Amino acid sequence: MNSISPNLNIMIKACEKASKVLKRDFGEVENLQVSLKGPRDFVTNSDKKVEKILIEELLKYKKNFSVIAEETKFIDNSDKENFWIIDPIDGTTNFLHGIPHFAISVALRFNNEITSGLIFDPIKDEIFFADKNNGAYFNNHRVRVSKKNKLDECLFATNKNGIKISGLNSRITGSAALDLAYVGSGRFDGYFQNNLNLWDIAAGSLIVMEAGGTINDIDYSKIENINIRASSNNIFNKMNEKIVNF
Repeated sequence: MNSISPNLNIMIKACEKASKVLKRDFGEVENLQVSLKGPRDFVTNSDKKVEKILIEELLKYKKNFSVIAEETKFIDNSDKENFWIIDPIDGTTNFLHGIPHFAISVALRFNNEITSGLIFDPIKDEIFFADKNNGAYFNNHRVRVSKKNKLDECLFATNKNGIKISGLNSRITGSAALDLAYVGSGRFDGYFQNNLNLWDIAAGSLIVMEAGGTINDIDYSKIENINIRASSNNIFNKMNEKIVNF
């Protein structure tokens, strides 16, 4: 593996610390499933706790960087070019219902370009990460997007309820970050979704591109209403032809 950047190393350490709380809280959520009160308030607090830890750890090392995060929204520090982009629990509904498919997503944006990205699935102990121009990795092993070129042999992901695209075998997993990480590692062949937030796609889009994949043009200065299309170059145009009215 090529050496990772200092910024990515900071991100890994922050996620490892936050994941301890996340795993503990997930165990509690499973117990709350059978209670009358239910886990919704508990999960909201978990979201905030994990985000707080991530922000504290990231700013400990880069105190001047600014922050865009799902719960906190904006922290404007003196450095207006570097932004940590944070989603503490991508896949909150899965987490809420005790389904072990969710992730922490952290990215670094410099001058409206994503330069580092990390997606960490604490339950499966799987980490996907990338630095710009340095490749994409899964648990320290280099990964690349799928090489398939026939749509009927491919598996796609989307998160729009009730969607069925003719000719595309698709799944709804409930986590945009993991869907993109899976495209980058070849588990999924493509991903498409509309109206996402920056923290949903920042890390994953870099991972796909560094894994040799193709992403539609994205304005990373936008915070919301982002449409994303991601796959290998082999099937990118074919996929987009199928979802032209999506």
